[in-house]
Amino acid sequence: MSSKIQVALADADVLCRVGLSGLLAKISDTEIVGEAGNTEELLRILQDDHVDVVIVDYNQPKYFDYTIAAQIKKISTDTQILVISSDSRRERIYQVLEDGVSSFLTKQCDENEILDAIAATAKGEKFYCHKILDMIIERSFPSKDEDCTPTSLTPREKEILTLVAKGKVAKEIAAELHISPHTIYTHRKNILKKLQLTSPTEMVVYALEHGLIDLQSLN
Repeated sequence: MSSKIQVALADADVLCRVGLSGLLAKISDTEIVGEAGNTEELLRILQDDHVDVVIVDYNQPKYFDYTIAAQIKKISTDTQILVISSDSRRERIYQVLEDGVSSFLTKQCDENEILDAIAATAKGEKFYCHKILDMIIERSFPSKDEDCTPTSLTPREKEILTLVAKGKVAKEIAAELHISPHTIYTHRKNILKKLQLTSPTEMVVYALEHGLIDLQSLN
């Protein structure tokens, strides 16, 4: 078995598949094992080959639909799914996420974010662009008076929070952490929502008051 990450591309749009192939060529440890223009072709690839990651747009009537995630998982439970779609229907997005989609981007995302998403998905991690993340947070944390206990932040969020507290802007943070500025904006928005704050200044003050970062780290 190849040591490379085996990827299948599933999109009815040939130009989209060509574009994704070009991006994947920049990741040395990935290999495209098949391309599919419809559901039947994709399921055949999954039956014939080992696939680590499927990149699919389910919002393509007659070619792919929202049931594709469940169909993929039925054939290969270990295959990770990255959706890149322009679908904006909340209930449909929630459905595919519940059916086993690991990561979700819109087709407006930039090259760096797509590359980050592919790398994260291949590791079994979840990756969402800011639009999808907003939907997930709104569903998980509806606006209401709730417990004010500080929300737990991920190690990456704490890292970004510390750099924001040092006065660094998104481009500087992105360069230091080797990720895209768009990804930094997504993390920052997630931190604000988790802490129920409205500005980076409030975020830093809150973090200092609740011990999420310490003064020594700002020196």
